This record gives sequence, C-alpha cells and structure tokens, in this order.
Amino acid sequence: MAGRLAGKRAFITAAGQGIGRAIALAFAREGARVLATDRHADKLAGLEGCETAVLDVLDDDAFTGAVQGAGPLDAMVNCAGVVHQNTALTCTDAEWEAAFALNCRATWKGMAAALPGMVERRRGAVVNIASAAGWAKAAPNRFVYGATKAAIVGMTKMAAVDVVAQGVRLNCICPGTIDTPSLGERIAANAAAAGGVEAARAAFVARQAVGRLGSAEEIAALAVYLASDESAFVTGQAMVIDGGWTL
Repeated sequence: MAGRLAGKRAFITAAGQGIGRAIALAFAREGARVLATDRHADKLAGLEGCETAVLDVLDDDAFTGAVQGAGPLDAMVNCAGVVHQNTALTCTDAEWEAAFALNCRATWKGMAAALPGMVERRRGAVVNIASAAGWAKAAPNRFVYGATKAAIVGMTKMAAVDVVAQGVRLNCICPGTIDTPSLGERIAANAAAAGGVEAARAAFVARQAVGRLGSAEEIAALAVYLASDESAFVTGQAMVIDGGWTL
C-alpha cells in the first residue's frame, strides 16, 4: 500500500547512512515531505525525494531551530547515536559523556523541540531509535551503549504518558544486529581478536536466531508503521526487531 505517509511532514536525524538513511528514503517513498539531516554534508547526497540539511544535533540551539523551522511536523525520528565498545571497568569519562550526549541528550532535545507543535495540533508521532541491547538483552562489551539505549526506552515511555491525552504518540525501535556502516566499523575493530574480518562478521551473524543480519530497510519499514495512522493505537512501546536474538 503506497502513500501511507502522504501529506505528512517528517524530520529525521542521522539520515546520511544506515538506519537513518533507510528511514528517510522509506518515508519519502510513502509520500512524506522529509527533511533529512546529518552532520556530514557528503552523506546526504542521493537522498531522492528528501530535502536535506547539515545539522549537528549536539548543538542545542541549531537543533531546536532546525526542528522548529521545519514547519508543523507530523513525525520526528531521532536516529543519531554512537556505539562504544567497553565494560564498566574500561569505560572512560570521555566515552560516558560522548555516549550520553549523542544517544540520550540529543534524543531528548529532538523530542523537546518537536512535541510542543504536535501537542498544539493534537497529532504527531515521535520515533526514537533505541536497541535490543541494554533494554531487552545484555550484550558483552556494550556497557555505556546499553545504558544509553535503555535510557532512551525510559525517556520514550515517560514522554509518551505526558502527551497521550493530547493525541501525540511516542515509540522507540529496538533493533538487533543490523547490517550498517556502523556495524562494519565494529567488525573491523574486532577483526584482530576474532581472527579476521569474516570471523568477526560471523560472530555477529551467529547472535541472530534467524541466521542473518537485519537490514536497515527492515527497520525503516517498522518506522513507517509507527509514523503512520495505522499505529494510532500504539504509544509508549519499545518495539524489538532482532531476528530472534532475545528469544
């Protein structure tokens, strides 16, 4: 069914690659007017059907101004994030601060900028990207990442209950292991210890009960549903999409 987001205005962060890019393209195909943002201008090339803008979501004023200046929003998708590999014993202050700034603070600022207009119009949907790791399942060497992603689930639920009576919905997506450039970086980082790139990749694949990695397009399909009127009865939920990792 085409046109599921026809007439809707959407704002998407970290749309230059991976899940964010797939969501921007999926929203545009479904008829949304999309403002796709990323801090890297070159990564915004080729986003067919989307308006694009360079944006650093760590700049509070720029982020708030961009969201508010995008016009009345029907959908806000917070995708920006970073994955650190560490444990409670190896996590540094710098890693902690960077992870919470990008994964949590930027998500909060995105919600805070988008929600007033949605509440005023009594409609709108926010979709935050969390993770199955930290929320639904523990993962080794993902200490601060898991902490921030669990926090996103909590923030989403708390914000949802505050605006549910105003017709505004907030949900988050909790992916398992998705084949993205970010995963490629982690595979490369683990290659030496795993015995090579292919061995490192195989270890990630082995975690998925279905026997393969997920695709960014599969996550985008769920984001389309959560931003569309089809999910009008869904709010405050953490939607796990993980290939059976948490079974």
